[in-house]
Amino acid sequence: MRELTKAEEQVMLILWEIKEGLTKDVIEKMDPPKPAYNTVSTVIRVLEGKGFIDHRAVGNTHIYFPVITEDQYKHFAFDKVMNNYFENSYESLVSFLVKEKNMDMEALDELIQMAEQLKNKK
Repeated sequence: MRELTKAEEQVMLILWEIKEGLTKDVIEKMDPPKPAYNTVSTVIRVLEGKGFIDHRAVGNTHIYFPVITEDQYKHFAFDKVMNNYFENSYESLVSFLVKEKNMDMEALDELIQMAEQLKNKK
């Protein structure tokens, strides 16, 4: 799996939400100012080439749908961030959240409880 550009991610978020659609359906869900039809069509073809989406032909039109689930991409993206920025250390991640994102003690306690619950399930 490869990382998505911002434009690709925007299209994928819409396709994950609507499940399937035409290029015009994707454009309708975009915030103004809406990009040109050809721009979105190009992004869709790139996503298809990368294996993120596929299509089925209905007459002269193509209905596009995701092949990669949102959860699959979340796992990929999270693993990339963990590896590139936190050296695969959850301690570094939690430290960052507490120091840089001002995670409060209540949220930190919840995170610790979830980690303990997951640990006990193993």
